Formats: sequence, structure tokens, C-alpha cells
Amino acid sequence: MTKTKQIIGITGGIGSGKSVVANILNSMGYPVYNSDDRAKVLINKDSGLILKIKESFGNVYNTEGLDRQKMANIVFNNPEKLALLNSLVHPAVGHDFDLWVKKQSSSLVFKEAAILFETGIYKTLNKVILVTCPLPIKIKRVMERDSVSQEDVENRMKNQWSDEQKIKLSDYVIDNSGNKLLIPQVQKILNHLTK
Repeated sequence: MTKTKQIIGITGGIGSGKSVVANILNSMGYPVYNSDDRAKVLINKDSGLILKIKESFGNVYNTEGLDRQKMANIVFNNPEKLALLNSLVHPAVGHDFDLWVKKQSSSLVFKEAAILFETGIYKTLNKVILVTCPLPIKIKRVMERDSVSQEDVENRMKNQWSDEQKIKLSDYVIDNSGNKLLIPQVQKILNHLTK
């Protein structure tokens, strides 16, 4: 009898460190699907998706692919346009993820995504791990990582739920404030999931 796969979500606000947790799991041999990275690939490679984006947003592509700055200018301060973009990208990522899951032999697979709760995707997962850290640390991390202003970071955060909202719907919470070691927290969750 084949053991059914458990699909575990990994999420957290921008700058929370969810990718660090995903990398730890990956280094332990668990397959991790990075939704944000795959979305960036699909936006530039999936001809059906490209066509839908062009139909909805006009000429937002250049010779390198999607003009990310042009798209950001359209969607970041316009919730309707952002919702439209998400409604095009998320089904493509969902389909890509389903194909990826079928290729995995592990009984535990992980899906890393920034907006699991906001999109409702969390309802399709077995469990969700939330990575948290205090807001000032998140802002500082993103400013350093992306060389952007505090205002830019705060604008991006407007489109995400607060940790308080996410904690209520999460099965596990990892504290990435720097006060607790990450690997023991990850291992404790794995022990629980593989019982």
C-alpha cells in the first residue's frame, strides 16, 4: 500500500524568513516547492499565462520577459489589479505544483508561499507552518535584502495579513526573531508530522 503524501504549507510575511526554514527542510532531504520562484518562471515561460497577462494588462513584457517594475507600478497600489493578476497566476502555479507533487517520492512535501492564507490555498493543505518575527526585524531584513525604502516594504506588507491573523489558522508557528534556534523548532515539527 502506498503511503499518501502530506502536503505542508510554509508561509510567513515578507522578511519573516520562510525561505530559511524551507532551505533547512530541503537540506534535510525534504522536497520544497517555492511558489514565488515558480510564479516568476511561469510568468515568463507559460505561453497561456503570458497571453492572459497581456490581455489583462497590455504591453508589460520586454525582451527579457515581464517588466516587473511596470507591473509593480500597476498593481501595488491597486487592490483590484493585484487581485486580477493573482487570479491569473495562482491557477498556473497550482497546476505546476500538482505536477511537481506527482514526481515526488517523499511522503512529506512542502509548499512555500507568501500568501497561503490570503488566497485560501491553505484549505487544500494538510498542515501549515507559519514563520514569524517582529515587524521591525522584517522591515529591516527586506530593506537590506532588496535595497528598498521602508515605505516600499510597508506598501508590500499592506497586501499581506498580519501574523496575528495567520497564527489563528496555522498548525505550527516557528519563531524566527533570533531568540530561538531554528533547526530544533523545525525538527520538533517534523517529529510531530512523521509520527
